[in-house]
Amino acid sequence: MDTYQQMNNGYAYGVPVTAQQNTNVMVVSDVFCCPYPLELTVKKKCKGLSGAKLEVVDIKSNVVLRIDGPHDSFNKKRILRDPSGYPLLTMREKLTSLNHRWTVHRGEGSDPMELMFTVQRSHPLQWRARLDVFFQSNQVNNFSVVGTYFDDSAKVYHANTLVAEVKEKSTFGGYFKGKQDFVVRINAGVDYAFVVSLLVILNETNSIF
Repeated sequence: MDTYQQMNNGYAYGVPVTAQQNTNVMVVSDVFCCPYPLELTVKKKCKGLSGAKLEVVDIKSNVVLRIDGPHDSFNKKRILRDPSGYPLLTMREKLTSLNHRWTVHRGEGSDPMELMFTVQRSHPLQWRARLDVFFQSNQVNNFSVVGTYFDDSAKVYHANTLVAEVKEKSTFGGYFKGKQDFVVRINAGVDYAFVVSLLVILNETNSIF
């Protein structure tokens, strides 16, 4: 599949910073790697975790990403799209996995050649939800997501470096429960489409509580 290129020009709006502060994490496309930190709001557009439709907006309320999926909660699938509706990633839960394993493919298909990475809990039973990310190219876990349901927090790490976190702790737990939007702060140079995909999976994984 050809490398994704955004139809419209420009990045999501954020605050400029100096180049040395960039973390430089590109997974989906460099189109989604802004040279400044971002605050993005993930907004729920319909009720029900099993059929949630989400929009991701920047600080000027421009839609930068969309997420949708079927209402059948038995076969969870979420599709990450650009603002025009072009499918970027498809996230699917493997029902036979005790660790709540998800596969993430490029585009909207399920071709093994388009498998980008997998996400799973580090342990099937845990109070603090930790997701480990494994890339198909090297099967090395360089990324992790740590979410604590009871104190409403979530953080994304690249190795030991914090690259993104949910800013508004008071609203993220509500989002876990299917009620509220949440705001995520993303470091400069970090692929925000990748970060959003991980937070969507974290939410879906924790909806069992």
